[in-house]
Amino acid sequence: MNTSMTSHNTSNPPASVSEAHRAAADPGSLAPRLRLVVGCGYLGERVARRWVDAGFRVIATTRREARAAELRERGITPAVVDVTVAEPGWAKLFADAGVPETVFWGVGFDRAAGATPRDVHGDGLRRLLDALATARPAGSTTRVILSSSTGVWGDEGGGAVDESTPPNPSREAGRVLVEAESLLAAHPAGPGTALRFAGLYGPGRLPRVADLKAGLPIAADPDSWLNLIHVDDAAEVVCTVADAASPRGLYVVADGHPVRRRDWYGTLAKLTGSPEPRWDTAAPRPRGADKRIDPALLFRDLGFRPIHCNPLVALADLVETSS
Repeated sequence: MNTSMTSHNTSNPPASVSEAHRAAADPGSLAPRLRLVVGCGYLGERVARRWVDAGFRVIATTRREARAAELRERGITPAVVDVTVAEPGWAKLFADAGVPETVFWGVGFDRAAGATPRDVHGDGLRRLLDALATARPAGSTTRVILSSSTGVWGDEGGGAVDESTPPNPSREAGRVLVEAESLLAAHPAGPGTALRFAGLYGPGRLPRVADLKAGLPIAADPDSWLNLIHVDDAAEVVCTVADAASPRGLYVVADGHPVRRRDWYGTLAKLTGSPEPRWDTAAPRPRGADKRIDPALLFRDLGFRPIHCNPLVALADLVETSS
């Protein structure tokens, strides 16, 4: 599917939308204060909203027209894009709107879409980077920020991991993300910054709460470590990296307060009136396995501090707010 910054009629975008973007930048130029969010989902929308509030022109991609209408209502200019197709339409988008000064790649993996992780984060990311390298004028730079995952590490036996720890993915998705990070680092449109996020949680997303309510066993060691980052803090990290003078090429992103799975799920069960957690320690371990994420470099380099620094405290607030 090609891109279209649209209202309900994808072939004829409203003049107010298209003209506003075309007036801001000549085709092929780097458009000042234009930022692009590729994949405007749980995290991406929060990033887009912050940039809109800061006065940036923001284009955000989605695969669905219904979602595009929702974004438009929130002041975000939508572009309907499928990153997995051979011609996503990046060249036309950049010709119409200008080349963004900042791009956040926040595409999630949707198994129901029929694409593989490599279709999305391998071929899809490469097509975007190729289009950026072709469209941007000589001497200009687009900062590309890649949403990666601490899933690039497998089971580290409860040890601490940081940017210096060699990746050891146990799943295909983790291996593809390592390749995506390497692609960004080596591509002419890069080097960019990869952010390895711990597990996201926040409003509407409490890991495994449905399983707890159903009394299903959790396939994990209850004494293993769980690493988390509140989605609002994660969005703030993206914005901080976007505005930093010289960010590094890689940061791990967590709240710096790993918790035992026994404590997280036990607290969640009590707060939601669910049965006590049941554990299946013989089952294959989840992708998070057992490790402690150390975000000290992020904190030191960029001066970032999470607002939600203790996930157990934040969990109580989230459950109370949603009830």
